[in-house]
Amino acid sequence: MKIGSNFPAQTPDGPLAEKWTNHKNSINLVNPANKRLIDVIVVGTGLAGGSAAATLAELGYNVKAFCFQDSPRRAHSIAAQGGINAAKNYQGDGDSTYRLFYDTVKGGDYRSREANVYRLAEVSANIIDQCVAQGVPFARDYGGLLDNRSFGGVLVSRTFYAKGQTGQQLLLGAYSAMNRQIGRGKIKMYNRHEMMDLVLVDGKARGIIARNLVTGEIERHSAHAVVIASGGYGNVFFLSTNAMGSNVSASWKIHKKGAWFANPCYTQIHPTCIPVSGDHQSKLTLMSESLRNDGRIWVPKKKEDVEAIRAGKLRPTEIAEEDRDYYLERRYPAFGNLVPRDVASRAAKERCDAGYGVNATGEAVYLDFASAIERYGKEQAHVRGLDENDKQLVNKLGKEVVKSKYGNLFQMYEKIVDENPYETPMMIYPAVHYTMGGVWVDYDLMSTIPGCFVTGEANFSDHGANRLGASALMQGLADGYFVLPYTIGNYLSNDIRTGKIPTDTPEFDEAEKAVRDQIDRLMNNKGSKPVDYFHKRLGKVMWDKVGMARNEKGLKEAIEEIKEIREDFWKNVSIPGSADEFNEELAKAGRVADFLELGELFAKDALHREESCGGHFREEYQTEEGEALRRPEFQYVAAWEYKGEPAEAELHKEELNYENIEVKERSYK
Repeated sequence: MKIGSNFPAQTPDGPLAEKWTNHKNSINLVNPANKRLIDVIVVGTGLAGGSAAATLAELGYNVKAFCFQDSPRRAHSIAAQGGINAAKNYQGDGDSTYRLFYDTVKGGDYRSREANVYRLAEVSANIIDQCVAQGVPFARDYGGLLDNRSFGGVLVSRTFYAKGQTGQQLLLGAYSAMNRQIGRGKIKMYNRHEMMDLVLVDGKARGIIARNLVTGEIERHSAHAVVIASGGYGNVFFLSTNAMGSNVSASWKIHKKGAWFANPCYTQIHPTCIPVSGDHQSKLTLMSESLRNDGRIWVPKKKEDVEAIRAGKLRPTEIAEEDRDYYLERRYPAFGNLVPRDVASRAAKERCDAGYGVNATGEAVYLDFASAIERYGKEQAHVRGLDENDKQLVNKLGKEVVKSKYGNLFQMYEKIVDENPYETPMMIYPAVHYTMGGVWVDYDLMSTIPGCFVTGEANFSDHGANRLGASALMQGLADGYFVLPYTIGNYLSNDIRTGKIPTDTPEFDEAEKAVRDQIDRLMNNKGSKPVDYFHKRLGKVMWDKVGMARNEKGLKEAIEEIKEIREDFWKNVSIPGSADEFNEELAKAGRVADFLELGELFAKDALHREESCGGHFREEYQTEEGEALRRPEFQYVAAWEYKGEPAEAELHKEELNYENIEVKERSYK
């Protein structure tokens, strides 16, 4: 592993609060007449890609948008439940742009770039106005004003929400904006198309090779710039809350063409997921963090109660209040159940590892709404002048309030688990959810490949080592609506005389040949094992040795085991059917091949980072109380350059300097 030199993030000079404004005032622009001469490819149509495509087309650029789903509406952004952050201070509880910036940097354990995070906080308020104008049905209070709730890691209420379907409603807003541009002919939409490779001409991103997933046809598409907005890589663990089709391939293809991959080990384990039920499960289901506003997390204090529950002899509702351990409230009194996700996840793991897990596998804790139902019920009874001591009435009124706030989430839980969460506590356990690492980008969101921009979860830029809840939607829409449309113009201003990029060139020939060669290799492999066999093996290694807790021995073992799985994959994978038809197994094989390379780099990055921070927890580096122990010598972004094999990847360090925030031990006590 060689250590490369620092790489400039192109962060503007000047005071933090003025950097973005001054940058917008000084960057080059493309006038409307010239925008008509410029083509932009956008890969991915979730919140980051959809908002970028719609905005760039509205500005006048010619946009080609690609998604592997049958419609942009099926992007994984639709699964986001709890809300979107914005520093509007509607509650009057002390919120501000600086407070959102501070919470985000602290929540990320001081491992994110200061200037990018402040810009994110600064433009957050604009996102809400944009989405309201699009008709997004945010929840409102009794007076008709937009309502807010709180999320983990903060002491204010800044999260705007639409019940438990915020991602869906925001995506429909972006999709409607896209549809307007599709109707105008400014966006050409390529559904059921997957990006197979990036094409470089004179070192610049000038197009992609795509595969039509319905016909199997290989296509060439050129542009003056390429935007990657293809989401995260949580499915490297096989079981995650991500949609089953979510993958790393677009990001990994550009990594192999020269884009550095930053902090791959920074992966978020979400504390509020439905526990694993068996070996044949294909994905996990998220229960929104918003539930932690009103739900209290606990396990029994007594081992005999735990054993009785597992044996079906005792119900959780039969355990007395004094026999319950509300461990987050006990350990973190200032934040209680609303500690950040990494803290809550490790605390649940600690209790379950100690033998207090409440399901058959011993890997579940309770999320209980009984107190909230009683509190809301009494409040409603008081407001209506009814008897606050009538338990049956209070229970009924309380359930109505909880249903209005979280009804679809409760319904989803009951359908999956077959238990009524209004009557008995939910069971939850941590699961892989989001990836903070991703392609390295500068302040303009451009990768180390000129003309190749990366937005949303696919880049690394804003969340550090842990993402605060309700910040993913914020980052995706900030990048797509309010950052990239400015910064891409700074690059494209040099292309107004370039003319159309031809596709009948040696560069496109070479890229297409490489794609066809890999497809032929997979189709002609004549192995005996299906793709999922290898993906599950990879996922087990990743979860067991590169999951919630990591150590040097396990990481070194994981690197060797992943290499063995990769070698076995290329010898023994079997792909049925043919390449010139709809073949989901072939598409899956290409994605798993990329995961098998990423997995090794992921473990290598975790091994090299000899500290604990946020979602990266090395067992060798923890405080006496079991909290993450940061080390100042690792206060940098680890950006990896592809050199042929993950083992040969070259490390480049971007030092993180904090001039506007004090770096101190993160405490939520």
